[in-house]
Amino acid sequence: MNAMHGPSRALQAPGTLGLETRVEFRKDAIEQLEALPEGSGCLVIDLTATRHVDSAGLGALMLVQRRAAERRQGIVLRNPSDELRFLLHLTKLDDLFAFEPLLAMP
Repeated sequence: MNAMHGPSRALQAPGTLGLETRVEFRKDAIEQLEALPEGSGCLVIDLTATRHVDSAGLGALMLVQRRAAERRQGIVLRNPSDELRFLLHLTKLDDLFAFEPLLAMP
């Protein structure tokens, strides 16, 4: 079953996803995943307002992705910055996520 089909939930990521925000972000994301039926659906993480992701934030994204995989669900990153996409590519983690394109800022 493709986890990208079916119901979805959305979560707004903080402006800085890092050491100080990782615990609350991870808790909120896992609550959203668990609100979906196991084996279907996806969590859309909106990164439009996120300007910085450090190693702790990257770790939080990985833990959320791992939980989604355990539940056979998907994670979609909406509007990730070029910096985050590059970081995910460098760490060879980009294939674990689906991406919605970066929107042009007015």
